[in-house]
Amino acid sequence: MLRMANLVALPEIERLSSRVIRILGGNPGKFTLQGTNTYLLGTGPKRLLIDAGEGKSAWKTSLSSVLTSERATVSTAIITHWHGDHIAGVPDLRSLCPGVKVLKFKLDPNDPGANKWGFPDVSEDGSIGDNETVGVEGATVKSVWTPGHTTDHVCLWLEEEEALFTGDNVLGQGTTVFEDLSAYMSSLAKMLALNPDRAYPAHGPLIPDAKAKIQEYITHRQEREAQVIGVLKEHRGTAMEVLDIVKVIYKEYPENIWEAAGRGVLLILEKLEKDGRVVNEKGGWRILEGAGGSGGIKGVASVL
Repeated sequence: MLRMANLVALPEIERLSSRVIRILGGNPGKFTLQGTNTYLLGTGPKRLLIDAGEGKSAWKTSLSSVLTSERATVSTAIITHWHGDHIAGVPDLRSLCPGVKVLKFKLDPNDPGANKWGFPDVSEDGSIGDNETVGVEGATVKSVWTPGHTTDHVCLWLEEEEALFTGDNVLGQGTTVFEDLSAYMSSLAKMLALNPDRAYPAHGPLIPDAKAKIQEYITHRQEREAQVIGVLKEHRGTAMEVLDIVKVIYKEYPENIWEAAGRGVLLILEKLEKDGRVVNEKGGWRILEGAGGSGGIKGVASVL
């Protein structure tokens, strides 16, 4: 996790290209970094908005200011996923742009992550599936379903720039969290295969070399996985609880991060179980004979 003091300063409103304006959500914090990035796309009187922030008055004021100066309105908004810092500003958007059509990937009513938080209602006007195209003058985006952070997460490919809006899958600074590591790794591979030039993340600064950043994320997760395998190999024949693994990998770090680290380790173990490399028995985890992976546990990074 990044300290707020280490974050790159971002202006509330910034034009990033001839067709992309970033508008901060006015909600800085330890999970949102400088705040949620929302993006206004296009060059004509009707624009496309990606994400709607957290419902902060500062975002509504900023969006209103930009639309006035651009002599434009938002005709379509696409929500990258259901989290509150991306959807809660939809009512403010509707008050500024009454004719806006809000689109989001359909979320399963039984989704465990969303139901944990009361299944937030976006009140979208329609759904957007995988590989669907939405366009306005000067900007054409194609949806890319990329689950892992959430089950309904989508990235958006900007055709005119060969750039990718990465949502919360890849951030401008630090690393992100996820619900399903197997799905998340598959999504990162899918994003990398698009060969994007630059990336517009939902949190943090513009990413000028998108391919390098996505590969960095993939490598980071592979290293974390190798560390867990390494610990289990060193204790071969013993079923280890999650906390036992955390205490080895994060032994040089404060105990107050162990709970968060444990959630990440558990997701890794669940992926390895799906891969047939570990087994969960009697509340502990054990590596299966013949399972590969790097054996070392050195080089622990400062992020989870």
